[in-house]
Amino acid sequence: MTATAQTLRPPSRTLMFLEGRAIHEFGAFLGALPLLSLAPRGDGHPVLVLPGLVASDASTRALRTFLTGKGYAVSGWRQGRNYGLRPGVQHAMIDLVEELSDRHGRKISLVGWSLGGLYARQLAKMMPERVRQVITLGSPFAGDPRSTNAWRVYEWASGRKADEVDPHFGGELAVPPPVPTTAIFSRTDGVCAWQGCMEKSGAQTESIEVESSHCGMGHHPAAVYAVADRLAQKEGQWRPFDRSGWRSLAYPDPHR
Repeated sequence: MTATAQTLRPPSRTLMFLEGRAIHEFGAFLGALPLLSLAPRGDGHPVLVLPGLVASDASTRALRTFLTGKGYAVSGWRQGRNYGLRPGVQHAMIDLVEELSDRHGRKISLVGWSLGGLYARQLAKMMPERVRQVITLGSPFAGDPRSTNAWRVYEWASGRKADEVDPHFGGELAVPPPVPTTAIFSRTDGVCAWQGCMEKSGAQTESIEVESSHCGMGHHPAAVYAVADRLAQKEGQWRPFDRSGWRSLAYPDPHR
């Protein structure tokens, strides 16, 4: 673990309190649907969306419905609430990736919100031949587990220590998968330290900053558009997100 990861502090109480704006962000999503319709359409490949801690597929319904409308074969994770890596969870996710990939005869894109993004990264490391790309939303893969305001909830829900790593589930979290990977994060995240949600820039890795709460990131208009933009790339032709023109107004330089 790096010194930076060790010294990251959880977001302030003020930012945690401001997580209530997630409700307004959902309203903004509904109001922005006419503009979001301009996002590029997909090629029909399968997309698996994984929810965050103690959340279920209901939390990702808005995002999944939008992506379905863009032409993707979208699936939730089908395991009820996400209580962490309890017995059977890992194998069920592996089985689902195999099922979706086999059914459609194509590689699958993984989109994970918060804890769901950690799963997405690890699944891609274990099954790179089946995964097209990974997109995470506010997922703290690069920080100490206690650099979030949710680590106690995780320990209660999962029955595991926050810093307990399963060596059989993809290895070290901070190591990027061997597939194109995009990390969407917010400096005003009230749950996870934003620095731990950023990916190092590389040949097939990037970070995209949005101004969002943690609990609203899965339906924040800027995040939803970024997800659609990334998914629409042709397989094998991944390029970093383009922030030129009007996009520079909605997407700050993450390395500023």
